[in-house]
Amino acid sequence: MASDYQTPYKGVLGWLDDRLPVINFADQHLRFYPTPKNLTYAWNFGSLAGIALVIMIVTGVVLAMHYTPHTAYAFDSIQKIMRDVNYGWLLRYIHMNGASFFFIVVYIHIFRGLYYGSYKQPREVLWGLGVIILLLMMATAFMGYTLPWGQMSFWGATVITNLFSAVPVFGDEVTRWLWGGFAVGNPTLQRFFALHYLLPFVILGAVILHLVALHRYGSNNPTGIEPKGKQDQVPFHPYYTVKDLFGLGVFLIAFSLFVFYAPNYMGHADNYIPADPLVTPPHIVPEWYFLPFYAILRAIPSKLGGVLAMFASVLVLFVLPWLDRSRVRSGRYRPIFKQFFWLLVLDALVLGYVGAMPPEGIWIPIGQIATAYYFAFFLVILPLLGIFERPKPLPNSISDPVLKKGGGQPAGATAKPMEKA
Repeated sequence: MASDYQTPYKGVLGWLDDRLPVINFADQHLRFYPTPKNLTYAWNFGSLAGIALVIMIVTGVVLAMHYTPHTAYAFDSIQKIMRDVNYGWLLRYIHMNGASFFFIVVYIHIFRGLYYGSYKQPREVLWGLGVIILLLMMATAFMGYTLPWGQMSFWGATVITNLFSAVPVFGDEVTRWLWGGFAVGNPTLQRFFALHYLLPFVILGAVILHLVALHRYGSNNPTGIEPKGKQDQVPFHPYYTVKDLFGLGVFLIAFSLFVFYAPNYMGHADNYIPADPLVTPPHIVPEWYFLPFYAILRAIPSKLGGVLAMFASVLVLFVLPWLDRSRVRSGRYRPIFKQFFWLLVLDALVLGYVGAMPPEGIWIPIGQIATAYYFAFFLVILPLLGIFERPKPLPNSISDPVLKKGGGQPAGATAKPMEKA
């Protein structure tokens, strides 16, 4: 079938682009992609998350070539990778610490989106796809942590999979399906390995959809105001490719420090002991990036209530665009929201710390208060702020703050374009 597409390129590139227009596609979506001119370094973390995903997939595929998914050999195969495979220790340390750094950049990416209102209309689907990516990351990381088959791997898998048994009606069936039997064992390890290998490619597909949704309406920016013309935008290349490369350099320096000088800092010493179903570790805790959710789980006395609260703490992010009714996106112009937002950041850190502590004494009421504030922020404070908060005046355009001319137009007037979008 004839096509109306005319390639702008000549020679070999023109011949190739005429038959496979990926060069023109890359130009439109990477090189000439119009981007708000005021993006800060806080916008680096999206691209860093993509690079972290690539690092995890590449190192994971190579590690899978040497790993044995069997309870009798899994622990020894990890030791063989560390000692006998060429640069196996480096691959494993990159993969181990890569998971932590992946969560670090994604959590910062999420909090940046929260502060600048990147979830608001018309980017609800973009935000929802980001939450799906977070859920897939959590499932992938949990299954990956089981694979070394150390003490913390085994008992962590036992504790977390047992949580599903609290769900009425089909909870026991789901738990047995996860185990592949009546307890955590060899079938569990094998299906966790298969899913841990598969899910990163599902994440990759979700990331592609995330980018498609991003390029539908373009990036949000620190003012939260939509660009009003070419005067508010610059091409993505070279302005933001250079900025992203600088951020990548800083990221790789910090990442290398952990890989080469503190590779086990974010892990657990107990996981260097082979799994033993007859010896329970004195204090079972998940990886640090699950600790806030683990603290929420333990804050509720009921097992079922704790499980529901833990899942609700992530699922509430799906409905965030409809909970926050404020017509102003950016936290820069929302004085009361800004204070509650930073309290939320502090609250997440407190939950993380409480999740690492034994569930006893003062840590129980602290965890319950922090859990109450977490849900109150999304379900009570944000909806009320949309009604009672009086935002600061918005600038007339993105260019005004960039050129330091200030603003002076009432918030309601400049919020109209967002309502039409």
